[in-house]
Amino acid sequence: MKYSKQPLDYTEILDLLESRGLVIHDMAKAIECLKVVSYFRLDNYFHPMESDKVHHIFKPGSTFENAMNLYSFDCGLRELIFTAIQAVEIALRSKMIHHISLQYGAFWFTDESLFRDSIIQHKCMEQIKQELKRTREEFIIEHSAKYTEPDVPPVWKTLEVTSFGTLSKLFCNFADNKIKKRIAREFNLPQHLVLESWIKSAVVLRNYLAHHSRVWNRKFPIKPQMTTPLRGKWVTPPIGNYDKLYSQLCYLQYLLDVIRPYNDFTLRLKKLLGEHSNVDICAMGFPTNWECEPLWM
Repeated sequence: MKYSKQPLDYTEILDLLESRGLVIHDMAKAIECLKVVSYFRLDNYFHPMESDKVHHIFKPGSTFENAMNLYSFDCGLRELIFTAIQAVEIALRSKMIHHISLQYGAFWFTDESLFRDSIIQHKCMEQIKQELKRTREEFIIEHSAKYTEPDVPPVWKTLEVTSFGTLSKLFCNFADNKIKKRIAREFNLPQHLVLESWIKSAVVLRNYLAHHSRVWNRKFPIKPQMTTPLRGKWVTPPIGNYDKLYSQLCYLQYLLDVIRPYNDFTLRLKKLLGEHSNVDICAMGFPTNWECEPLWM
């Protein structure tokens, strides 16, 4: 089937939405919105209001303003989550540099014998070298100007410019489970497999944030491990759909409680939900009475 649709002006887009049953209270404001947020970015926030997903017919009472409110909520949610993931990434980076380097030296990440899968390790090294070439960090430039061997800086410099995805692969592929368990315990986790699961989930979530994709009602391809009993304040399993955002928020809050004991993640989350009370939190996997769980109190 050949694609034949032609581009539409702002007013034509809004006329089309109105013809499908969407109420637009302020046409001028809606046009200004489309000038800074493209229609297909907003399209994800129209879907929950559609009664007919094939012909895109809206339920009675659906408004453009509701979609914008949902978009605004999702923006605030992404900002909140990004700050949390950033703290987790930096903490993991620091602990890997410290514990693994003391045991295996300054260039352990280059030694394929320390990893379970040499192919993954080789791909990580290729990625690391590309990242080292791209970076404009002064400490990398100064190191490269001064030293010629080895061909990469020591781990305490290199990992500071390594992506979260590569960092995750290095940790999960590392063969010494004793050291990984030591790192996991510093996150108040009983064993490294839980930390590996959470890190993999956080990397996927971080990638959605990097592309400004919606997160509020998304189903995530990797489910974090949630059923292992934990020492800190946690939630009572089962919590429902582990592929929804609520599970992601749970492990981020747990890790933040270790990294930053006086963090305001819960306070900001509840404030955001209060400001957008029309948002269906069930679409994010929130269970009934979630606020009564020890993690969120």
